[in-house]
Amino acid sequence: MKVAVTGAAGFVGTNLVNRLIADGHDVIAIDRVSPDHALQHPQVTWTSADIFDRDALAAAFDGVDTVYHLVAMITLKQKDETAWRVNTEGVASTARAALAAGVRRFVHCSSIHSFDQYTDSGVVDETSARSEDPELPVYDRSKWAGEQELRKVIADGLDAVICNPTGVYGPVDHGLSRINGMLRDAAQGKVPCFVEGTFDLVDVRDVARGLTLAAEKGRTGENYLIGGADVRLFDAMRTVAELCGRFRPLFAVPLSLLKVVVPIAEPISQLFGSDLVSRASIAALVAQPTVDITKARTELGYQPRPTEETLAELVAFLCDSHQMGSAKPKSGRHFESILPSLA
Repeated sequence: MKVAVTGAAGFVGTNLVNRLIADGHDVIAIDRVSPDHALQHPQVTWTSADIFDRDALAAAFDGVDTVYHLVAMITLKQKDETAWRVNTEGVASTARAALAAGVRRFVHCSSIHSFDQYTDSGVVDETSARSEDPELPVYDRSKWAGEQELRKVIADGLDAVICNPTGVYGPVDHGLSRINGMLRDAAQGKVPCFVEGTFDLVDVRDVARGLTLAAEKGRTGENYLIGGADVRLFDAMRTVAELCGRFRPLFAVPLSLLKVVVPIAEPISQLFGSDLVSRASIAALVAQPTVDITKARTELGYQPRPTEETLAELVAFLCDSHQMGSAKPKSGRHFESILPSLA
C-alpha cells in the first residue's frame, strides 16, 4: 500500500516511517528538508513540500491510500503566531489537499493538549472538556482549533480519524525531544535534583503503532487517546542514571517552592529564548491528570509497552547513537533488577 507521512523527518515521523516499512508499505516521506538521519530505503521516497502549498501536497498525495499528518509546532509559550498557524491552518491545508487527491483515509496526530488537562475530575478521556480557555498556552488551544479545522473537511467528505498522544519519549530520536533530552542529561549524571511531577508518558514506537491501528480500525471523526503509563519523572531520571552507573538525582523539588520561583525565573528564561520555565509548564506539573486509554484499547486493540522497557532501550539507543558522551549502560546487569516500579 502507498502511504504518505507529513513531518516524516521528525521524532514521531521517523518512528512511524520505520513502522510503515516494517508493515510492508511504500512511503512518501514529506518534509521541508531531508535530514542526515533520514532513512534511505527502497520503500521510502523523500519529497520536500510546504504544508501550506496545497497543490504541491495534492501532487505528493497522488495515488496515496492513507495520509498521516504529523507536522506541528510544540511550544510552552502563551502566544506564538507561527505555532498557531502551523497547528491550525496547516491541518486544514493538508486535509484539503488529501481530499482533493482522493485519499481514502487521513490520520491526524493531534495531542493530549487539545483536551483541558486542568480538570477537577483528575481524569482525561475522549469525552473531557477541550482546550478552549484563552488563558491556556497557545499549543493547547491551537491543537484543539486544528481538530476543529479538520472536522470542517470531514464534513465535506474526508474520511479522517484523530489520535491524541500523551507525553512522547523513547527511541528512535535524533533530536532530542524535551523529555528525552532531560533523561539523557540524567543518564550522564548531570541532574542533581528535579521537580516533583508525574506524567502519562508513551513510547514513540507505541504512538506509531497507535496511528497505524487508527488508520486500520478507527471510526471516522473519532478521537483516540494514545497513552502509556503514569511516570514520576524523578524516578525515571534516577533509573536511567543507575543504568549508566552515574550520579542519581538526590531529591525532588516540591511544586510549592517552584511556584514561588517561577514569577522571577520565567522572564529570565524568556530573555535566553527558552520556554521551559513558565506558568504553563508548572500548571502541567500541578494538574497531573490520569489519562484513560480504554477507547484505544477496545476499539483499536492498542497496547502500550512497559515503562521500564522504554527507559532501558532509550539508554541503549542514546549510547549506540553516540549521544551520551562517555556514559555507557552497565554491563552484566539485568535492567529489571534495578528498575523501580514506575507505571
